Amino acid sequence: MRHADPDRYLSVLYAPEEKRGALFALYGFNAEIASVRDRIHDPLPGEIRLQWWRDIITAGTPESAGGYPLATALLLTIHQHALPLQAFDNYLEARIFDLYDDPMPSRTDLEGYCGETASCIIQLAALILDPKAAPNVAELAGHAGCAQAIAGLLRLLPLHRARGQCYVPEDILAASGASVATLLEGKDTAALERIVSAMTALARDHLAAFNKAAATILPSMRPAFLPLALVPAYLDAVERRGARTALEVVEIPAWKRHWLLFRAAGWGF
Repeated sequence: MRHADPDRYLSVLYAPEEKRGALFALYGFNAEIASVRDRIHDPLPGEIRLQWWRDIITAGTPESAGGYPLATALLLTIHQHALPLQAFDNYLEARIFDLYDDPMPSRTDLEGYCGETASCIIQLAALILDPKAAPNVAELAGHAGCAQAIAGLLRLLPLHRARGQCYVPEDILAASGASVATLLEGKDTAALERIVSAMTALARDHLAAFNKAAATILPSMRPAFLPLALVPAYLDAVERRGARTALEVVEIPAWKRHWLLFRAAGWGF
């Protein structure tokens, strides 16, 4: 997981030691599901893999994990922290979108996808860290997940283009005077600038909504939200790159990631 999802990996190091195993299991599961598309040549095997996870989570027994360490750890985490099975089912259903090249229909659909994936993971992490207080941050987790996920989609835009995938909603493309073909071809620099600008603005809208109430996050749940500390830096890097965001994966220096997480962990957002 250190290499598959370094930002969440680092955030776990700021959690209480007795909670880290559960968080690693949850984030490891998320990283594995997010990488399914990279390990298949057509959607059907991917759907079978997602159904396998759905079946073992529903069964909830060590035997259903088939000796797979990550699955065993996740089932233990679900049992010990009474995590809602419906959240995992919704998460896996949303991830089916990743397996196909269908365009994202609208901003509402994108926000729904982010809510069932990134926001879901944040809310589940909050339940692990502080089950009594976690229900109070559900709406905050929604905005946090959207900001984090959209920033991630922008960062990985070149990889998605190479696959023929388009996570940019069609209504945002249309408002930018572009289309799915425009994005995938990557030749119209002016159109790419407008697309990146529109998506960055959407991410910042959710980030602003998160920041309005971020001070209310209890220290006990702060590790669940820590990756949000990196989102402004990622979005700044995206804006500096402009149209080149569609051609080069956006990163920020490791030292900066460590510093931003350390600062947020100690003093909040």
